[in-house]
Amino acid sequence: MSKSAYEKVKTARSNSRPTGKNYVDSIFTDFIEMHGDRSFGDDPAIVGGIASLKGMPVTVIACEKGRDAKERIFRNFGAPNPEGYRKALRLMKQAEKFKRPVICFVDTSGAFCGVGAEERGQGQAIAANLMEMMTLKTPVISIVIGEGGSGGALALAVADRVWMLENSVYSVISPEGCASILWKDAGAAKNAAESLKLTADDALGFNVAERVIEEKNIGKKEFYRDLREDLYQEIERLSLLSEEELLDNRYNRFRRLGERQGE
Repeated sequence: MSKSAYEKVKTARSNSRPTGKNYVDSIFTDFIEMHGDRSFGDDPAIVGGIASLKGMPVTVIACEKGRDAKERIFRNFGAPNPEGYRKALRLMKQAEKFKRPVICFVDTSGAFCGVGAEERGQGQAIAANLMEMMTLKTPVISIVIGEGGSGGALALAVADRVWMLENSVYSVISPEGCASILWKDAGAAKNAAESLKLTADDALGFNVAERVIEEKNIGKKEFYRDLREDLYQEIERLSLLSEEELLDNRYNRFRRLGERQGE
């Protein structure tokens, strides 16, 4: 029996799901983490650095929520501050310079909306990522592994390929937030989830994602092994394109967003 949209939301938020760092540690080798945005500080909600994918140098960037209460507080529950997005952009521009592909793992309920984040330019940091990623002259693959919340997720998902795990979600707002705005009742989140069309299958149907990844073996060695192979092969295909073809295809990809397949 298939899950409802809100059941998938709850699954995407589950503490038992692998976090971004689990993917980094299980898929790549020789990972060297880099810190700081060279402007304010480091953001533990974004983990990024250089790694090897079957011998291929890549830049890896991942949202990290943490596991237990102590780590989740340290990681700000996976809600990045502006310095997290600026760190990610610094690593992406570095990847472009040295012609390394970029792989992002997205799992955030959204960018942090605290006073400090707004004072340090949260909106500008997200906008800068959107603009710069659109013209990044290196292949970019983003995978939504849990929650893909609003601009906080999109700031790491302006990519040549967007993949989603089958129980991940991608939406402009949380179901609870949507229900509070439209019906003044957060308890109507289940209805909101259905209306938001936020599941991986919905994203595939609207050309928002190119692929839905089965979760049958999620967290097991074979799951990471298969994903490693798929990433390697996809990057090999994208690397055959010239810079002009890569950027043209990325532009056209975003022009098609919202079109239903077959129309």
